[in-house]
Amino acid sequence: MARVLKEYPCVSLKPEDFDGKIDFAQIFGRSAPVHIEIGSGKATFLVSEAKVTPGVDFIGIERAGRYYRWSIDRIGRWNLTNVRIILADAASFLTNRVSDNCVDCFHIYFPDPWPKKRHHKRRFFCPSNLEQLIRCLKKGGTVRLASDHKEYFEQISRLINAQEQLENIDFLPTAGARGPEYVGTNFERKYLKEQRQIYTLAARKIF
Repeated sequence: MARVLKEYPCVSLKPEDFDGKIDFAQIFGRSAPVHIEIGSGKATFLVSEAKVTPGVDFIGIERAGRYYRWSIDRIGRWNLTNVRIILADAASFLTNRVSDNCVDCFHIYFPDPWPKKRHHKRRFFCPSNLEQLIRCLKKGGTVRLASDHKEYFEQISRLINAQEQLENIDFLPTAGARGPEYVGTNFERKYLKEQRQIYTLAARKIF
């Protein structure tokens, strides 16, 4: 029998509910570090991290409706109060809804590589979106990336290495990672079974 996905209104954010930039302290009812995951899928990472780091508030951005609904159900069933999920285009969300210098960490795990050359313009990582990430990050905030796609990873690395505001740091496994995993997402577990190489990168905003 297919799993019945439940609605948890307290978990989901609606773009139309906001006028201008989002006040994260108002959403979560407290002032705490804010982590944003771009492309949260079925919220495997969000749930794992939120359970072991209750002092951090997490926002997941997902553009696929089916994954968004699954995420709401999973987060709600765990009764996690430090996670919210929004159905939105990440680039638009960052540009229009996230203030300067307010995010402690961006998690971007296995972004769609759009492997065909004619589709490369659809990739999330590009100079303008990287500028938005940097704008939103606090000084000392980090960007964490994992990918199985070598060419896309190399493109991202070049973009990040060209930014004077960012410095590379060690990529440490997440709370949900097991064995050889780095982040413990569903995609990573699938790719490791297929014996694909996983590439990781972490960078910190220095000014």
